[in-house]
Amino acid sequence: MKFLIIGLGNPGVDYKDTRHNLGFKVLDKWAEDENLVFEHTRYSFRTVASHKGRKFILIKPTTYVNLSGKAVNYWLKKERIPPERMMIIVDDVSLAFGTIRIKAKGGDAGHNGVANINQVLGHQNYPRLRFGIGGQFHKGEQVRYVLSEWSGEEKSALDERLDKVIEAVKSFGLIGLERTMNYYNGK
Repeated sequence: MKFLIIGLGNPGVDYKDTRHNLGFKVLDKWAEDENLVFEHTRYSFRTVASHKGRKFILIKPTTYVNLSGKAVNYWLKKERIPPERMMIIVDDVSLAFGTIRIKAKGGDAGHNGVANINQVLGHQNYPRLRFGIGGQFHKGEQVRYVLSEWSGEEKSALDERLDKVIEAVKSFGLIGLERTMNYYNGK
């Protein structure tokens, strides 16, 4: 059984360590832990991870966060994976740093990348994992905040939190969405 795991982020060194690149950061950590290499392919960087008989196709779109729908749509069709076996990993300013919230479907919650995916797919019926990046910014400063780098305190806690996200995504593939949500939400 195979799953499509899409980490949202922006390509290029200018964005590498920014909060908005959380999805890329998760997949980069997964690849590093398992000695996987991303290959530059159509609309993305792609690699494949295996875990207990499950195949996880890891995708980092090169279309920039706000146009992620194009890459998501392409890879869903190319891999012939139903949306319920896809998970989008995205940053969320409304959650405290490091908090995980997994949902089976839903709106974009103000995230432009998710809004574009919803628009291109024509529905909101796919799992997503939101990772809290906190919201310590003044009114009108959200874009600057999400495109800024992690604080020193966040950086020191980030690896452990990324491991928890990877664990949750693997759980999604092994025991299903409902049980994974029950176990990981709020952790």
